[in-house]
Amino acid sequence: MTSGGFGFRAYTLFDTLLWIACLNILWLVFTLLGGVVLGIGPSTAAAHVLVRDKVRGSATPLMRRYAREYVKNFGKGNALGLPILAVGAALALNWGYFSAGWDFGSQIASAGILMAALFVAGTVCYLFPMFARYELALPQYFLMSSRFAVRHLAGTVILLFVTAAAVFVCRSVPGLIPFFGVGAWLYVTGWLCDRFFTANDESMASADTLPAAPTATPATTQEASLV
Repeated sequence: MTSGGFGFRAYTLFDTLLWIACLNILWLVFTLLGGVVLGIGPSTAAAHVLVRDKVRGSATPLMRRYAREYVKNFGKGNALGLPILAVGAALALNWGYFSAGWDFGSQIASAGILMAALFVAGTVCYLFPMFARYELALPQYFLMSSRFAVRHLAGTVILLFVTAAAVFVCRSVPGLIPFFGVGAWLYVTGWLCDRFFTANDESMASADTLPAAPTATPATTQEASLV
């Protein structure tokens, strides 16, 4: 029984690693097909749809489903991805400019840009998993993911740690990038976000079933904040 259990866990581990490697390759290929700038958004959206299905135990043909989701979400993926790329480029340029200065004002500006970059990174960690899970108007994805990042700081810190670890490993071992660099980050962050969203949905459902106290003020609606 023990050996059988170990064998099953080993098979599951290697099957997941192979799935992540295939996801990583598909993400790179479809990002390049879109010319990188127009490919990264829809490729990330398609990847997170497949990650959502994978963590829920739904087995679908990876290549066929990825291509279908990429084409289906090409416009929406770019509507989400292009603003993030623009904001990231602006933050990087401003960081390069102000971090080169040693005066007090430049250091304050650099610290502010760093905090803004962390906020944007935390928002992005939730953005595409939220797109894969919920049906919202496009502007609402930015609003809800940013609110979720602020109101669930513990989860945001975990996601930022995972992101930093992924960057560190890829910089230390560049050979992993074609096989696991992005795919592993997509899978782990998608898995974590699925847990965070599920816990949040269950918490809201429980709160909705509680009787209101006679003097209680009206509660905020789910549509207002997703929390």
